[in-house]
Amino acid sequence: MAKPTALREIAEHLGRAVEGDADHSITGVASLGEAGPADLGFVRSASWAAALAESRVGAVILPHGMDAGGRPAIRSAQPGLDFARAAAWLEPAHRPEPGIHPAAHVAPGARVDPSATVGPHAVVGEGCRIGARSAVHANATLERRVFVGDDCTLHAGVVLGEGSRLGDRVILQPGVVIGGDGFGYAPNERGALEKSPQLGGVTLGDDVEIGANSTVDRGTLGDTRIGRGTKVDNLVQIGHNCVVGEDVLIVAQSGLSGGTVVGNGAMLMAQSGYTNGARVGAGAFVAARAGVTRDVPPAARVGGFPHMEFKRYNRMVAALRRLPELVSRLRAVERQLGLRDGRDRDGEA
Repeated sequence: MAKPTALREIAEHLGRAVEGDADHSITGVASLGEAGPADLGFVRSASWAAALAESRVGAVILPHGMDAGGRPAIRSAQPGLDFARAAAWLEPAHRPEPGIHPAAHVAPGARVDPSATVGPHAVVGEGCRIGARSAVHANATLERRVFVGDDCTLHAGVVLGEGSRLGDRVILQPGVVIGGDGFGYAPNERGALEKSPQLGGVTLGDDVEIGANSTVDRGTLGDTRIGRGTKVDNLVQIGHNCVVGEDVLIVAQSGLSGGTVVGNGAMLMAQSGYTNGARVGAGAFVAARAGVTRDVPPAARVGGFPHMEFKRYNRMVAALRRLPELVSRLRAVERQLGLRDGRDRDGEA
């Protein structure tokens, strides 16, 4: 931070009240384990009480009714959210100076807003449009006819394929590839695979963020679409012609096969996979490593492979842990009934 800030100023920004010393000076934000007397931290729940008691943090955002240990505090029903807002206000992200770097290449027919930034060795192709205050960082590549809205951030190494369209405030982390060809092939008369033309594009809505090294393939004919406010983690694959709704959360290493449809507000946890054309209903929850082989109803909670109702899946996992014990008991019963003699094939008596 450039200068110390009184805790009351932070509370006013959040629309909250201060409990204790409102003039306590804050110079940074930190985790409980690393914080010092001039740092602001946060606690989500009472399960962190011991960590808070051991911390040197100077001030804290925490739930109502939880002991702050004598520190000045800001009470909140959503401490994590308020802490994120405070951190963003206290330590705003760096925005580069507007303008086109001399080492960048911008095609003559491209339009770059004067308030936008194009970094060194970035390439902006023919017919592209970059909106107000957007930043295209070093080594990013925009192929022909790419549209980038206002206040977007394209980090280093991002690639936007031909015809890709980004709404406003889109964030693409390093290495993201938008609009590469979908995985489309057809066997010919000799049995060899011939490539199917990929003629569609990709459309990202406002406030979408896509994590590092994730990919979104262009549509075979129509566009692949990701709705407003959706957040995609690192190392996610979204295939051709997928339609992902608004405010969806897709966690790392998940893979959506071509034509997958995801409803608004769904949560797809890490390493989950989806067969071609699967439909995940609005508000559904898909557990980590689940394999979705058929449609998931709205608001359903599923897990396992092939996917099933989440409570049933948890019961199966619990039973699986007991399987060696249950097999031993079954064998003992069989011996008592004279149905098993001597040792089993695996050598167990």
